Amino acid sequence: MIKGIFQGIGEMVELLWQTGRSLPLVFRHREKIYRQFYEIGNASLLTVCILSFFIGGVLTLQTGPVLSNRGLVNYVGGIVGYSMVRELAPVMMSILIAGRIGSAMASEIGSMQVFEEVAALRSMNIDPIHYLVLPRMVAIAAALPMLVLLAVLAGWLGGAVIASVNHDIEVAPQAFFQQLREVVKMRDLLHGLFKTFDFAIFIGAISCHQGFVTKGGPQGIGRSATRAVVFSIVTIVVLDYALSRFLMLVEKLNAT
Repeated sequence: MIKGIFQGIGEMVELLWQTGRSLPLVFRHREKIYRQFYEIGNASLLTVCILSFFIGGVLTLQTGPVLSNRGLVNYVGGIVGYSMVRELAPVMMSILIAGRIGSAMASEIGSMQVFEEVAALRSMNIDPIHYLVLPRMVAIAAALPMLVLLAVLAGWLGGAVIASVNHDIEVAPQAFFQQLREVVKMRDLLHGLFKTFDFAIFIGAISCHQGFVTKGGPQGIGRSATRAVVFSIVTIVVLDYALSRFLMLVEKLNAT
């Protein structure tokens, strides 16, 4: 089992390396990239807005009364804004994309692997990395940060709405966003987007790799899709801690 884990990690690193080497071919495959980008955005846009709106609303609903009892209710905007931009939006949206798009990537490439379409590409001297992986990796790396930006705005809006209509909080939208502007800085947004970009790269690499190692017919395709989602979520959570710690150290070094 341990050997299989390290073998899979090695294969995924090699996949990332080969994809990085093929980046000069992005313009040649621009139509496939646009198609993948549209599919990712079109499939996730509404879900991202609804999910983020209510995440911001629930966060406000839970923290608002506690802050109100301590005379700190005006800080609810800063807490919601900071939490959404640094953690909740990047992590939750990455998990959502891993479930919706990552499983689709693994299934598509897995079905091509099972029915020997990948072998047919190689027989025609077409590199599967260039034809299948590069468009998907570039598309998800570009689309996920944009979706996170939209998720942040939707979460802030949800928090402001709940803060204004809930009788235990009663913070006007103007006061909510004023406190948010005082707490949330541009570096917080950049840190969130930096983590999101890293999450996107790993989601794409894990999903494509699982597609290429698919075996066993339709059942194998389903197993690959499941493994792609599970491995992606575990990687997101672990990587989130590592990147958060790294960014904190960078901030301390810059402050000194």
